[in-house]
Amino acid sequence: MKVGNVSQTVLKRSVLKQLHTKREEILSTPSEEEMCTVLCTNPKEDVVTTSATVFGNSKSVGVYAVLKAVLDLETRGASAIGVSIQVILPSHAYESRLKEMVRQMEDICAKMNVEITCAKAEVSPAVSQSLVTVSAIGTVGKKQVISCKNIKPNQDIVLCGCIGLEGMLRILDEEENELAHRFIPTFIKQMKNLKEQIFIHEAVCMAQPYVTGMQQIGAGGVFAALWELTQASQLGLKIDMQKLTICQETVEVCEYYHLNPYQMTSTGSVLMVTENGTQLVQILNEMGIKASLIGVTTAENAKVITSGEEIRYLDKPQPDELMIWWERKKEQSMKEGNYESGNRD
Repeated sequence: MKVGNVSQTVLKRSVLKQLHTKREEILSTPSEEEMCTVLCTNPKEDVVTTSATVFGNSKSVGVYAVLKAVLDLETRGASAIGVSIQVILPSHAYESRLKEMVRQMEDICAKMNVEITCAKAEVSPAVSQSLVTVSAIGTVGKKQVISCKNIKPNQDIVLCGCIGLEGMLRILDEEENELAHRFIPTFIKQMKNLKEQIFIHEAVCMAQPYVTGMQQIGAGGVFAALWELTQASQLGLKIDMQKLTICQETVEVCEYYHLNPYQMTSTGSVLMVTENGTQLVQILNEMGIKASLIGVTTAENAKVITSGEEIRYLDKPQPDELMIWWERKKEQSMKEGNYESGNRD
């Protein structure tokens, strides 16, 4: 099979169709677009859970896993309480790598007032890179879950954050030495400084009262997230690609590696659907968050994307470009005979 998330056809046929056991405490239903589980626990509030897995040689991989899990909860209207982390290291890794990974995860949790409730680590011969899984839990008021199923026609779609930024930053984490031969030091510094822009936790929490639906842009990029919105809401959309916010640094890195930023994971950016997109954009901009009104939902099923006079239609989600980059990197390393040497620090 192709790298990345399995296709929606495979997911439906080989996964979802086999899930039959039901409990009345579970309020959500597994689907292609839903990343969270909602549980009924008491008369006043419900519990929302989710998980995220990120891999790589960088010591920052756990940060992206924590952020993705927490933001997935918050796009459902929940307030994150705690996360459980599990780190699996390759046998060639040193303890110093583990220590730094956990320090960075604790730092971001402190910024978001989220407690690390459980932390496990192991070394496994089955992995050649660090693998971090984060499970997050939060609460939401009774019947106040924000669901993309509640999106209506003729509502504005707002992009909060910049597409492809996570993917660019993770490539930079892995290949800074190579990129330093391509770009001047000032440009590399600019790229590193962009990392602050993915921490939109406060913006997502603030937006909760103004939206009818939100979807974090994960694997498959903004195109996949837009598709997920339409699948959940059973609506169409019309998007102006020229309104999508993308950093020039992301464009440069994607061009260098021949990647499509519109199909690259973008943790730290969120699609928000609202009655008044202009107002929401203004509120986000006043918080110092990049945001733009990119389109509207439609009653028709057509998923229209325009770019100037060009008109096209949204395709089903494709393999994530960062995963494709990793696959190429693995193939090249195996040819050179050093894939498992990795970074020991």
